[in-house]
Amino acid sequence: METVILAVVIAVVVLGALGGLVVGSRRKKSLPPPPPAAPDITAPPAEPHVGDEAETPRDEPRRTIEEVDLPDGSAPVAVEEPPALEVPEIEVPEPTAGRLVRLRARLSRSQNALGKGLLTLLSREHLDEDTWEEIEDILLTADVGVQPTQELVEGLRERVKVLGTRTPAELRGLLRAELLKLVDPDMDREVKTEPETSKPGIVMVVGVNGTGKTTTTGKLARVLVADGRSVVLGAADTFRAAAADQLQTWGERVGAYTVRGPEGGDPASVAFDAVKEGKEMGSDVVLIDTAGRLHTKTGLMDELGKVKRVVEKHAPLDEVLLVLDATTGQNGLVQARVFAEVVDITGIVLTKLDGTAKGGIVIAVQRELGVPVKLIGLGEGADDLAPFEPEAFVDALIGE
Repeated sequence: METVILAVVIAVVVLGALGGLVVGSRRKKSLPPPPPAAPDITAPPAEPHVGDEAETPRDEPRRTIEEVDLPDGSAPVAVEEPPALEVPEIEVPEPTAGRLVRLRARLSRSQNALGKGLLTLLSREHLDEDTWEEIEDILLTADVGVQPTQELVEGLRERVKVLGTRTPAELRGLLRAELLKLVDPDMDREVKTEPETSKPGIVMVVGVNGTGKTTTTGKLARVLVADGRSVVLGAADTFRAAAADQLQTWGERVGAYTVRGPEGGDPASVAFDAVKEGKEMGSDVVLIDTAGRLHTKTGLMDELGKVKRVVEKHAPLDEVLLVLDATTGQNGLVQARVFAEVVDITGIVLTKLDGTAKGGIVIAVQRELGVPVKLIGLGEGADDLAPFEPEAFVDALIGE
């Protein structure tokens, strides 16, 4: 028993000694370095709020509301004005008096082939049948027409026989007299824009495609404004996209008001509104530009008749001007016949007369329709539309 107890005590002593050795060995090992102290963290600057400067706020003295000067409302407040719209400058057209006389030189340069040719033939010592046939050819080539040519030749023959001797001055005088007789200076060539009852005067401009109706309408507005008349323009050509813009531009140049409708709209409605507007504004004249149409298209010609009937619900038309291209010659007469049947033409406007040697169309168209040539176009300029003056025209034909 004692032996057992002794063995247990020895075992306990041995275990205790072993435990002390282990602990001592652990203490001899280097301990890991202590963790570094936490760094001092500086707080970031405060984010600027709306209206603050982008820097750290400073302690500055601030004024109280009593120390701040407030506006008393007496100081004017500057208000920025919108930019003014650019208004087109109104032109002052050239007076119409003597326009054809001023343009005579231009007309004579292009037209006097007729007069020079006739004077050359008439100056021959012997006027035989061949010479008279040449005279007839010149007149027919100049689009004078068959019947007027025969009348002119017969008149010249008779006067040459009576004169006997023929000086250049005498020849020019007799040719001038015969041509003036055919042009007929007694026809009334005034463009009727003053109605007998109440204004405005109503003028409708018609013709085939490409004769210059819109340009002629714009130029006629300038002629009327130059004579002191107030004008309203009706853009009843609703088929051609640029027609209304073109006419409005012509009107703005001289201060004329333009009535227009939607593209492809009813032209009769636009014409009706133009006359109505002219009445309300107290204007002197309403000019209605119609669409160009082929005289062979029955439907389009019927529509032109409708425009005329609708306008006449307001008041009767004072003028229906047919615009003809002078370079078309005898073909223009066919067009003129059809238009005259549909809308009762009262006057002719011949355009491009400065670009053709066929001045005889003046005689032919008057003879064909029985209505006078009232206006002629002598160029592309804005003031190159002139009232037709028979004496000045014949003088231009035969030259100085």
